[in-house]
Amino acid sequence: MKRERTFIYHLIAILVVILWGTTFISSKVLLQQGLDAHEIFFVRFLIAYACIWTISPHKLFADTFRDECLLLLLGVTGGTLYFITENIALKYTLVNNVSFIVCSSPLLATLIALCIYRGMKATPMLIGGSIVALIGVGLVIFNGHFVLNLNPIGDTLALTASLSWAVYSLLLKKLSDRYRSVFITRKVFFYGLLTVLPLFVVRPWNFPVSGFFRPQVLFNFLFLGLIASFICFAVWSYIIKKLGALRATNYIYLNPISTMIASAVFLSEPMTVISFLGCFLILSGVFLAGKNVSDGIKNRTVEVKNTSVEIKDSAV
Repeated sequence: MKRERTFIYHLIAILVVILWGTTFISSKVLLQQGLDAHEIFFVRFLIAYACIWTISPHKLFADTFRDECLLLLLGVTGGTLYFITENIALKYTLVNNVSFIVCSSPLLATLIALCIYRGMKATPMLIGGSIVALIGVGLVIFNGHFVLNLNPIGDTLALTASLSWAVYSLLLKKLSDRYRSVFITRKVFFYGLLTVLPLFVVRPWNFPVSGFFRPQVLFNFLFLGLIASFICFAVWSYIIKKLGALRATNYIYLNPISTMIASAVFLSEPMTVISFLGCFLILSGVFLAGKNVSDGIKNRTVEVKNTSVEIKDSAV
């Protein structure tokens, strides 16, 4: 029974990442309709925030000031900083560069966890699987045409986005043990909205209100706000709690696969042998990286998939 429940959590994580991979299409359409990146982010999170109030408990603040500050960091790292740096990076460097660098967030999350939690061990499966998956991501994104035009500004912004999501995942695991997923998600939306407001001082709102009644704009905002944000963020918080930050974050490697399929379906972009090989490497890497991974930093033996990972006694 326990194995069946774990399988369901993994399956849900995959579905969430697949949905997130298709958001590229919606964001691209909205950009083509004349919206700026921070405008898309604001409306997307505003819709999600309004929706989550219908199911969220009436708890307004975290139990401690420290936890409230951590929730603020979640709103910045998983919201404002991640989305804005990723979209601005596209203006300075190649889309392939940004996609590849952003997909390195699972590996960065692993490295950060190893640096912070000194009692944590990195298994060969974890490191090897992450590298194999990252190679597969490169094959899918570059699709046999490796053109790496380095741009310090754009690539640094993309790396910032990747690092931001890695930190978000680790912080999320820390708080998910003490608070309900819906409460955490609501606070992420709130602080995301709050911290993006200063950008409107630098670049005021330009998109006309009448534009929201266009079918392309309305449909894509409903998808981004209701499904990709409201539902997926809440579910992802729950999955992080059940699977752990490292195992759940590894599924981000699957993002390019869903983007590739969505591009083939909606944008008629071709799928080549190289892209299929990349998909195979991504799936293989995710499987290997998910073996024998533990996020528990405690002075005890933690059971993971019928194996035990010995955690050394150390002070965190």
